[in-house]
Amino acid sequence: MTSMAAPAAYFTLALDQAKEDLAKRGVPIFDFGVGDPNEPTPEFIRQALIAALDPVSQYPTVVGQRRLRQAIAGWAQRRLDVTLDPETQVLPASGSKEAIFHLPLALVGADDKRRRIVYPSPSYPVYEGSAHYAQCIAQPVALSEDNGYRLELEALGPQLLRETCIAWINYPHNPTGASVDLDYLRRQVLTAHEYDILLCADDCYLDLYFADGAPPPSVLQVTQTGVLSVGSLSKRSGMTGYRSGYIAGDAQVITRLKRARPNFGVASPNFVQAAATAAWSDDAHVAERRAIFAAKRDRLAAFLSQHGYVVSGSQGAIYLWVKAPGQNPDAFFARLLEHGIVISPGESFGAGGEGYFRLALVPSLPEIEQAIAVWERLGPL
Repeated sequence: MTSMAAPAAYFTLALDQAKEDLAKRGVPIFDFGVGDPNEPTPEFIRQALIAALDPVSQYPTVVGQRRLRQAIAGWAQRRLDVTLDPETQVLPASGSKEAIFHLPLALVGADDKRRRIVYPSPSYPVYEGSAHYAQCIAQPVALSEDNGYRLELEALGPQLLRETCIAWINYPHNPTGASVDLDYLRRQVLTAHEYDILLCADDCYLDLYFADGAPPPSVLQVTQTGVLSVGSLSKRSGMTGYRSGYIAGDAQVITRLKRARPNFGVASPNFVQAAATAAWSDDAHVAERRAIFAAKRDRLAAFLSQHGYVVSGSQGAIYLWVKAPGQNPDAFFARLLEHGIVISPGESFGAGGEGYFRLALVPSLPEIEQAIAVWERLGPL
């Protein structure tokens, strides 16, 4: 049996331990570490779930309910002006994490020569984990503030691209909150098509942005051939615990995923699918959540800027990406943590994150005010 190195343990485990220690000492905790918003899930979504609780529990189908696939396609039409066939181009998933992790396991065969998976760094750790467990070659690409945290496939060179089977992009980006335009996506599609790479977009934060301009674009607006978009209701609709998302795009790839899925699971429970159908069918609650996150962002960004911190990226998602002050970031992070302010060091998201930290816009505005008061009492850091 071949041995396989497991990816680094999730940084969230270390944060959980730190928070447990603070709680034991009675220190108030202001948790900007993990991106798990605490605003209530809208009532109409909760009611849709309750109404769908059948007396008899049965397995969900592999491909998900037709009405959910239609609701996802309806959202794509409204939000992106893109027409998706709900029968062949949309596959509900148990959250974007499940979809991302299983993708190479389903698509990359044991004898395939092209085994390199390209992904941004810093980034969501699941890209790396999925590559490792599929026994593929993880290829992180360090992002830079200088070019707006953009992963440019063409810059990787022909040799590496010829070895690549899957490339991930993620905008609005976790952890930096950087966004891109349609021209950027067109360039990546051209390069991916030239080298026969499946271009996958983690569109988890597509509906969460701060700028007053146009909403962030999706790769589906460029093409639906040779690309996949993976989306989620977790942050968009306050449904992190529901585990519900989608995979959409190339019909041939979706067919392959449908064939593979019975080996590792089925769609979400039927009552979750009913709640997801309600969520994808409504845009008003998303606008309300976007306004809440924007208010949090504006307050924190103003405080940080007034105290000499440099906020970078941060055009979307639910995060602020900030340069760590001074020559010793670890001491800075430790001092904040000692006083109950939990943040995520940039390096916990991989190479390219060193010297930064991420603030997840999770605490309420009153809690943010309390955290700012504690932060200010610490003086220069």
